[in-house]
Amino acid sequence: MATLQDIGLAAAINILSAVAFLIAFAFLRLQPINDRVYFPKWYLKGVRSSPTSGGNIVGKFVNLDMKSYLKFLGWMPAALKMPEPELIDHAGLDSAVFLRIYLIGLKIFVPMAILAFAILVPVNWTNDYLDNSKLEHSDIDKLSISNIPPGSKRFWTHLVMAYVFTFWTFYVLYKEYNKVATMRLDFLASERRRPDQFTVLVRNIPPDPDESISELTEHFFLVNHPDHYLTHQVVYNANKLAKLVKDKKKNRNWLDYYMLKYERKPDEKPTCKTGFLGLCGTKVDAIDYYTKKIEELSKEELLERERVKKDSKSVVPAAFVSFRSRWGAAVCAQTQQTRNPTMWLTEWAPEPRDVYWNNLSIPFFYLTIRRLIVGVAFFFLTFFYIIPIAFVQTLANIEGIEKSAPFLKPIIEIGFIKSFIQGFLPGIALKIFLILLPMILMFMSKFEGHVCTSVLERKAAFKYYFFLVVNVFLGSVITGAAFQQLNTFIHESPDQISKTIGGAIPMKATFFITYTMVDGWAGVAGEILRLKPLIIFHLKNFFLVKTEKDREEAMDPGSIGFDSSEPQIQLYFLLGLVYAVVTPFLLPFIIVFFALAYVVYRHQIINVYNQEYESGAAYWPSVHVRIITALIISQLLLLGLLSTLGAAQSTPVLLALPVLTIWFHYFCKHRFESAFVKYPLQEAMMKDTLEKAREPNVELKGYLLNAYIHPVFKGGDDDDDDLLIVDEPYNDEVLVPTKRQSRRNTPVPSKHNGSSPPSLPDVSREL
Repeated sequence: MATLQDIGLAAAINILSAVAFLIAFAFLRLQPINDRVYFPKWYLKGVRSSPTSGGNIVGKFVNLDMKSYLKFLGWMPAALKMPEPELIDHAGLDSAVFLRIYLIGLKIFVPMAILAFAILVPVNWTNDYLDNSKLEHSDIDKLSISNIPPGSKRFWTHLVMAYVFTFWTFYVLYKEYNKVATMRLDFLASERRRPDQFTVLVRNIPPDPDESISELTEHFFLVNHPDHYLTHQVVYNANKLAKLVKDKKKNRNWLDYYMLKYERKPDEKPTCKTGFLGLCGTKVDAIDYYTKKIEELSKEELLERERVKKDSKSVVPAAFVSFRSRWGAAVCAQTQQTRNPTMWLTEWAPEPRDVYWNNLSIPFFYLTIRRLIVGVAFFFLTFFYIIPIAFVQTLANIEGIEKSAPFLKPIIEIGFIKSFIQGFLPGIALKIFLILLPMILMFMSKFEGHVCTSVLERKAAFKYYFFLVVNVFLGSVITGAAFQQLNTFIHESPDQISKTIGGAIPMKATFFITYTMVDGWAGVAGEILRLKPLIIFHLKNFFLVKTEKDREEAMDPGSIGFDSSEPQIQLYFLLGLVYAVVTPFLLPFIIVFFALAYVVYRHQIINVYNQEYESGAAYWPSVHVRIITALIISQLLLLGLLSTLGAAQSTPVLLALPVLTIWFHYFCKHRFESAFVKYPLQEAMMKDTLEKAREPNVELKGYLLNAYIHPVFKGGDDDDDDLLIVDEPYNDEVLVPTKRQSRRNTPVPSKHNGSSPPSLPDVSREL
């Protein structure tokens, strides 16, 4: 069990690590050679030029202005200066709202920490229960609820504070939900024209023997949305073509690399091996090898491109359908199209850069099967990951290590080594075990078949959060302090589970303190250093870069990474809410994390990250739900803990808290969530009316016609803002084309004669 000395050593190591990262960043960011690594967003916006373009040779690589080093921490106030409206214009609403999650943490936990240290800590500290008992404990435990004797009336203090903390969390969450919902609606109202505002994604289009998918789609929407349908783009299964294009680009990069190598040393012809990863196989001339490979891939690409365009089987039963107004798109996206709710399924189209094209080719029928497979796989992943979690907990238990390896006892008992093992090693070991997890969960989400990157990240974030709650939090509690009772826990009745877990919670506070320092302090400080992108950029810059465009492609600005970063934030909400009443000593460590992370990620969002998409903060309901979940878990575990400490009389009072929390969640859901899943028709009509008044002659068809073409079919960079202006407005009179042979297939007559479907003659005179 970690002592204050162990925590002190861990704090010293992590503080020194964080300070070292921050100082290294402050120095490296001032060097001209690193400018594109630490300020790539400004280069992508075209408002920053490379400082390496002028000056003497040394000045191109090293900053010789000594005065700039005196203000090496100036990036911190600079990161806080940009107002939120300007931040939204600069980085988007997704990024601005992401930063508000850290502010919520500060708003919730700073007042909690003040109250807890003013009220709860003295109540806990002024007891001598642990000193008089035979229980193994540390000085930190004396500050926790564990130091109060069973059955004591002092537990009512903790019960009252649980209510205070809960209602304060309600207040903060309500204000933030209201604020973010308003920000989203204002953002959508003020946002410039985008293709997704006029477009819906239609899936599960039924087959028709007389018409192709394209003809059927056009006919259906001309008949059922005659006044608003504009154009459509069918979806092609171009996954194989995309793979060929990707392989060709990769081989071209290798060819460029060897060409540059040959230019530098003309006397030495570069060679490579043709085997696995270039590590084995026949040695050949590298330039000839990759030249021939590119030629072969170009031929395959051309054949595949023609096949996709001509083969009707390449067309997927899905389409992007665009309308003449936002109002028309909103009506279509938010209504049922036919009496069969499984056909002609419509939803808002993601913006073009948010589309995950690979999954659009998955047949709709297979999606349920894929999600079932992922559900089973995720269950086993969560279940078996408890093994490394248990291993991590053995590192936090010196007695367990000494029993398993008695020959290590003389070394382990050395003061510094013992403090290092208990105070630092468990946190860093857990961090290492979690490195690959986000990639695994993202792969699972992609396999499920979601069609846009934003949804993929939200689904992966849900899985990651569930995993962190079950394995990192509950798993650490059970396999750590209550590991010896695990067999009993498995066989006991369900009503005893919360008591077993609750009794183990205070004993694991020290472990979570060390994890917070490793992941939340040193980890966040390491994020701003960007060591991996720094190394990769300079390697590319040295070996591959020939032109300014090459240099721009070598930059890796990255993005927030919502799928991994948001669940990690939520873990700290869970720890803070659980331990606010139980062991308040943890709260200052969490507050430091939220404060440091807010400054660091604000700097990254302003200067580095280039978000791949803009969802208008559509993820916010998920953030709210996870904080509510953490609040309910903290209440149930407190209920179990008090039951083990002889405070059963408080059970009826505590049972009201989860009920109130669930009621509060549904209240917020009904009050605010519609702003994140629907688009009000009033807002759509207002924006359409305003746009028509300002730009009456804009031809939307030219703007939307190619917006949702698969990227591999685009010849060059498309500018979504290029509009075709015409002298005459678009003609509203449209005939309904069809090849159908049956009146049943055309339930609504065409407008062109007012009575009969266009495929049938006017038979009214003959009857």
